Order: sequence, then structure tokens, then C-alpha cells
Amino acid sequence: MNSQRIRLWDLPTRLFHWLLALAVIAAIVSGQLGGKLIELHGKIGLAIIGLIAFRIVWGFAGSTYARFAQFFPTPAKIKVYLKGEWRGLGHNPLGGLSVFSLIFLLTVQVVSGLFANDDIAFVGPLFELIDKSLSDRLSGIHELLSNVLIALVVLHVIAVAFHGHFKKDNLVKPMITGWKEGVTGESAKGGGMVALVVAVSIAGAVVYGASGAWLPEPPPLPAVETPSW
Repeated sequence: MNSQRIRLWDLPTRLFHWLLALAVIAAIVSGQLGGKLIELHGKIGLAIIGLIAFRIVWGFAGSTYARFAQFFPTPAKIKVYLKGEWRGLGHNPLGGLSVFSLIFLLTVQVVSGLFANDDIAFVGPLFELIDKSLSDRLSGIHELLSNVLIALVVLHVIAVAFHGHFKKDNLVKPMITGWKEGVTGESAKGGGMVALVVAVSIAGAVVYGASGAWLPEPPPLPAVETPSW
């Protein structure tokens, strides 16, 4: 049915978006400050892993405009968009490219963090599964990608502001309300309760696996005998 107001983003997609934004900001700040915040940094990383896992599942099981197939940025779509001829709904081709880039970068970032160490007091929850030299390499990747992540987040914010100011296309409001005003098209369908339960369950399982809670407890340190004298 055509209308001037359509349901664009489902609630799970909107919650994911804002929770991920808060988590990424918190991860960047705690990682840059370090010190006592490094333990919090690790916990935020687990939350991001859960959010990413949820989004990947939701990209196949969610509602219309949340599905990856809806906004996968093929070269043909990007060319049409750059020529000013794109008329779709949801993420435009460059926005879709940004989404996939962020998901990929965050996945590499958090996975490397699971095995990282800071040579002082912090080790990732899966550090024990690999040797120290590999952990050091992954720690370097984790630190390097943090700068790339910051740059990509800043670019994302600039793009949203550009659309709002110059193209008069408010991308923020629909991500808050779920509704897109002044357009014609079909409202989003799908992504019901069963899909939501499956996505949340898989996300929870991924967080549990990443937390290392399933690893056996390390053996106790040998007792040290105290001299009788």
C-alpha cells in the first residue's frame, strides 16, 4: 500500500543501532584512557560481540529494510546512487557499504580483543587458547584498528549530518521513531517474535563462548612452604 508515511525500521534494529553507538563510544573512551577502565573495556567488547552477532542474524531474519539483501551495495547500485538516480528506501548504497564496513571492522576488532593482552595486568578472555607471540600480534592489530574505527565512526556522523543539512533527508528521526515521512512505498514486514527470540538466543550463545566462561579453571599455584625458623 502506498502512503506518505511508512514503517521503515523495526524496534530491534533501532535498539541495536543506538546500543551499538553507545557501546562503541564507551569502548573507544575506556580503551584510550586505559588504567582501571581496561576491565570495563573488556566487558564492553563482549557486549559489542553480542550486538554484532544479533545484527548478523537479524540481517537475514529481520524485517524488510533491515535485511542485508535489501541494501547490499553492489557496484551497479553505487553507480546509480552516485549519478543521483537511486530512489530506494532504507540504507542507500553508500550507507549500506558503511554498515557492512562497520560490521566487518568491529568483528575483527572484538575478536582480536578476545586474545589480546597489555603486558601488564589485562588479558582477553580467550588469551589462554593461543601462545603469547600470537596474542601480541593480535594486540597490535587491535590497537591499530581502533584508529581506523574512530575514523569510520566520524565519517559516518559526517555523512548523516550531510544528508540532514544539504539533502534535507533526516536519517536520525526514522532511526528513533521507526517511521519515514513524505515517501511512498511499502512498510517493513517480517522480523516477528520467533525471529527475535532466535537472534537474541544466538547472540547470547556467542557472548557466552567469547567470555571464556566455559574454559576450565587454571590449576592452583603450588603451595610454598614457610621455613620453621
